[in-house]
Amino acid sequence: MTRTIYLLRHGQTELNAQRRMQGHCDSPLTPLGQAQARAMGRTLRTLITEPVSWQLAVSPLGRAQHTAQLVCAELGLPAAHPRTDARLIEVGFGDWEMQAVEPLHAQNPELAARPDWHFAAPNVEPMAAVQARIAALLADPALPAQLIIVAHGLLGRFIRGAYAQLPLDEMLQQEMPQDAFYRLQHGQIERIACLDL
Repeated sequence: MTRTIYLLRHGQTELNAQRRMQGHCDSPLTPLGQAQARAMGRTLRTLITEPVSWQLAVSPLGRAQHTAQLVCAELGLPAAHPRTDARLIEVGFGDWEMQAVEPLHAQNPELAARPDWHFAAPNVEPMAAVQARIAALLADPALPAQLIIVAHGLLGRFIRGAYAQLPLDEMLQQEMPQDAFYRLQHGQIERIACLDL
């Protein structure tokens, strides 16, 4: 079966704007984040026909849920259309959740040079656990042929990395845009910039 996945990150949140780590904690979308979510929906509408035939899977966290609702509104889909999938939750950052990134790096200067620096946090979700849940997700035979995912920045790196079988360092250095999203199809990954943002 040929599967097409559109992979979206949630719009900007208050903690994103403050450059703080979120992980499993949450914060509301900013006005810019809401505009980004709507722009993703409008852009998707130009790319897919019959949106109702696309399944929408979303992280259980509020920022992704809100983004999914705004995307659905632009696609003309009912609010009940998205399905929550716990495998799409962001990486848990343990004791570093809500920490500001710059002071954290200033206190631990070796972190800035490490592509895997998030996983140095005390009580962080182990990288092997993240990789296992993404592998299970992508191998799930119940996934439909047409799927829109609304998830998170670091988790999106893992999804794209697993899909393209990237080396770990390359996977962890991918961008995490909120003004663009990705199409995963035929083993290729295409970045799609949002329209009218």
